[in-house]
Amino acid sequence: MGNSIGEKETAVKQLIAIVFALAFSCCLHAQVVDATVCDILKNPGSFNGKVVRIKGTVAAGFDQFVVKGADCGQHVNGIWLSYPEGTKAKSGPAAVLQLQPAKNFAGTVAAVDRAPVQLDKNKDFKQFDSLLSTPYKGGGMCLGCVRYEVSATLVGRLDGTVPALSRDSTGKIIGVSGFGNLNAYSARLVLQSVSDVISQEIDYTKPAAATMSESALESDAGAKLAREFGSSSVLKDQPKRAIDAFGKPGDDNGVDVTIGAPSEASQKYDSQSKDASPDGVLFICSFDGDRLKGDQLGRAMTHLGLHIADMRNPEPGTEGAGPYQLEYRAWLTTMLSAIQAGQKTLMLPGGYVLWNSAWPTAELNMRTNDALTRFLVNEEQFAK
Repeated sequence: MGNSIGEKETAVKQLIAIVFALAFSCCLHAQVVDATVCDILKNPGSFNGKVVRIKGTVAAGFDQFVVKGADCGQHVNGIWLSYPEGTKAKSGPAAVLQLQPAKNFAGTVAAVDRAPVQLDKNKDFKQFDSLLSTPYKGGGMCLGCVRYEVSATLVGRLDGTVPALSRDSTGKIIGVSGFGNLNAYSARLVLQSVSDVISQEIDYTKPAAATMSESALESDAGAKLAREFGSSSVLKDQPKRAIDAFGKPGDDNGVDVTIGAPSEASQKYDSQSKDASPDGVLFICSFDGDRLKGDQLGRAMTHLGLHIADMRNPEPGTEGAGPYQLEYRAWLTTMLSAIQAGQKTLMLPGGYVLWNSAWPTAELNMRTNDALTRFLVNEEQFAK
């Protein structure tokens, strides 16, 4: 009799546990918010900390890992995508620069407390990761170029903020916020699950067939800089300025270079560092060693080095440069580095040819500015 009562009590407890688990699961499901990329970018703070479901197109490029949001009317029309720390996925950006407040940061740093995310590494995720890490194989150097973009349904934790790089009257950085490369993104999705994966092969011949009109090029914010190519000794010195930004071996200059995991959201970099820096800011450079080898790593270091130089010691007139202007200057400097190294061509993700030694000298400025302008607007999704 006693055993029977005990068995009944155990069965009741198990039933209650099952009901509770089902109820909890339903509640979790109800908490997932459906949203579009533009909905989120319009007011990222209102989604901060929420689990969202987004249907969108994901692009993985040189310094890009984003859910695209074309025509959202923002300065940066995309949501930065990250994997939970420790994922060790194959896909993601090839190189990323992030700014982090150092121990001796001059500004105020708010405490960050974010719920952990567990990624479901199911069949759909493995397909997603494989497609976005499949390299494009063409002639010449193509930095961070992959073969596919992927459309999918993505679920994850949304982190939202107002990206900013603010300075005091002396030019010292006293405010840093934002996600992803250059801390330029107002929203970051830390992936929890992926489904409905559809791949689209990128047509690397299409950009080469399109050319902007002269009037469009002349109105571009970067056109003046492009016209100076070949005549400005200052411009020619930019590759050296970029490499010098890393300092000499053993220098404690606040520049941290790591190889691996540019695609992961690290709690370490989401908060104030315990390390100091000469100007109170740490510049975290992450490179994917599997995608950047030999000369490619050299070009990538030049690119990120110019960012460090421009943000740490901006040249006159560039103190307020936004993502579009910073990337324009860095890509132009990367091209100059390639030319100095004797490279014949340099292509950007999506098929935008930035440099070809076969171009007539008289057309160099126009062709370079054409490709770079369209790349930044169409691929990087930056507004001028």
